Amino acid sequence: MSLNSQIEWTDATWNPVRGCTKISPGCKHCYAQTFAERFRGVKGHPYEQGFDLRLVPEKLLEPFSWRSSKLVFVNSMSDLFQPLVPDAYVEATSRVMATANWHTYQVLTKRSERLKELLNQQLRFAAEQRHIWWGVSVEDKKHGLPRIDDLRRAPALVRFLSVEPLLEDLGKLDLSGIHWVIVGGESGPGARPIQERWVISIRDQCQEQGVPFFFKQWGGVRKKKSGRLLQGRTYDEYPIREIPKIPERSLCSAFAQKLSKHLAPIISVPHLIRIPEAR
Repeated sequence: MSLNSQIEWTDATWNPVRGCTKISPGCKHCYAQTFAERFRGVKGHPYEQGFDLRLVPEKLLEPFSWRSSKLVFVNSMSDLFQPLVPDAYVEATSRVMATANWHTYQVLTKRSERLKELLNQQLRFAAEQRHIWWGVSVEDKKHGLPRIDDLRRAPALVRFLSVEPLLEDLGKLDLSGIHWVIVGGESGPGARPIQERWVISIRDQCQEQGVPFFFKQWGGVRKKKSGRLLQGRTYDEYPIREIPKIPERSLCSAFAQKLSKHLAPIISVPHLIRIPEAR
């Protein structure tokens, strides 16, 4: 967990799951995989298994230990809705988010069909929480736009889009039922180019449809140099947040202990999940 995330639109990251598999063009230059694979085989390192999928139940109760309200990007190094993450573990993670409600959680996935299914079923309790934001990645028309429809069919109170890396002009967007849009270009070696007119089109549609717009970066090999100004200004808009009072430390501990007993049978699953498909 990082309490001082370098990701522009969040405060902290929380990873009760590690590792993932590539499923669409947006995954091509995955920063998380590049980072994790640097440590494959390093004994004792959190990413000793590289980017292989791994459940990390010892991380589940971490939000109870943070002493100030935070925007929390959930599984920045994974995807909670991967098919090999058990439903029970997804529920366990969601129970923590629902209980430690003094934080605002940002859950992002490319597996939008599973998100839709679970939020309509056993995760309905979490979908109805305004402090849990549910989002999908949108990189192009073919793979990204259908995810928006899946997200809209989920009964979430707050829905958002991470349009990053933006790989093409998305055309006309229906943003009904969407409460926040993040846009960004790809960064790092081999970064695919982004065009200003693509970004302006999305910004203008957000403004027309009353959706907060956040421009994260132009990206490129040197993303700090290219910056994040769009037509001379920054866009740092967010949905409205309601932040409850943080309980006393003793109450946080009591909440965590009670929830831990409830989660015990749910998280009694193998930590390391072998992925049969080649990357």
